[in-house]
Amino acid sequence: MTNVTPTILSTVSSQFVDDWLAALRALCPEAQMASLLSRSGLNADTRSPNGRVTLDQIVCLYQLASAQTGDEMMGLWSRPIRPRALQHLLTTVREATSLPSALYRFSTFWNLLLDDYQFDLDDTDSALVLTLNPQGDVPIQRFGHMLILKLAHGLMSWLAGHEVPVRGVDFAFDRPDFDLDYAIIFPAPFQFGQPATAISFDPNALGPVQARSTADLDRFLQNAPRDWIFTSSREHTQSLRVRTYLGQTGWDAATLTQTATAMHMTPRTLIRRLHADGTSFQAIKDALRRDIAIRDLQAGRKSVEAIAHDVGFSSAANFHRAFQRWTGSTPSSYRRR
Repeated sequence: MTNVTPTILSTVSSQFVDDWLAALRALCPEAQMASLLSRSGLNADTRSPNGRVTLDQIVCLYQLASAQTGDEMMGLWSRPIRPRALQHLLTTVREATSLPSALYRFSTFWNLLLDDYQFDLDDTDSALVLTLNPQGDVPIQRFGHMLILKLAHGLMSWLAGHEVPVRGVDFAFDRPDFDLDYAIIFPAPFQFGQPATAISFDPNALGPVQARSTADLDRFLQNAPRDWIFTSSREHTQSLRVRTYLGQTGWDAATLTQTATAMHMTPRTLIRRLHADGTSFQAIKDALRRDIAIRDLQAGRKSVEAIAHDVGFSSAANFHRAFQRWTGSTPSSYRRR
């Protein structure tokens, strides 16, 4: 199995974006905030404790909020990041002659803009480490820390023409209940409760940069943050590789034994590795069924009965009960705009 990439059907828990929404509320009047959430498809049910947020909804909210607030980081840092900052950042890094040089340009750019944090870049023969250091006693914005590290990785991958491998990611905040969501974002091992937030690379695994045209730059900006926040790497947790295999093969057809064989291991080994990820084969299947159902409900082209059948339920009533168990809400609530 050498060509599996994570499926775009992945969703994240509503808690994953709570810090971001709190920062937005501090910038937006109540009516404007309600409009942003509604236009992004984020109703009260998707934001409930068990609610799920799609990656398309995150992209939509980012694009709307950055434009309406005049802050391209939408309140995530103490100083607003004014419009066109991302464009200037891309213009700066695309002149780099190597990926370490691009990461250095990234760090110096942000050090001109941020007051509460500063980046340090440690570039040695054995490791390239970008560390986000607080300037005094400042609060930790979990979504902000994730987003800016992922932007660094996304820009390096854009310059390389492929997803750059990540050695590891550290976060300065404690492990949250939604820690598995980070596996969808970062193609690397990650740790919580570390002295500082940081992302590290193996210099020996970094290739050359590719020339990027103005048209390339414009496409990157138009798609932001889709092209840099959501990874497509194979170097992921075992659970996400299983999920991707099920999405490509058919969650209803693939068995544990078939999946283990495709991954060149025994079923017992696969069970053990999934347990290390805090999950199980059946839990991954259920999560994939849930996310397929959410996608189809939001698309609005199928009836609830048809969706129930597609994700393996013998009746709409059984699907309703399972969906409420998965999300805390009814299927119909995910159809509202």
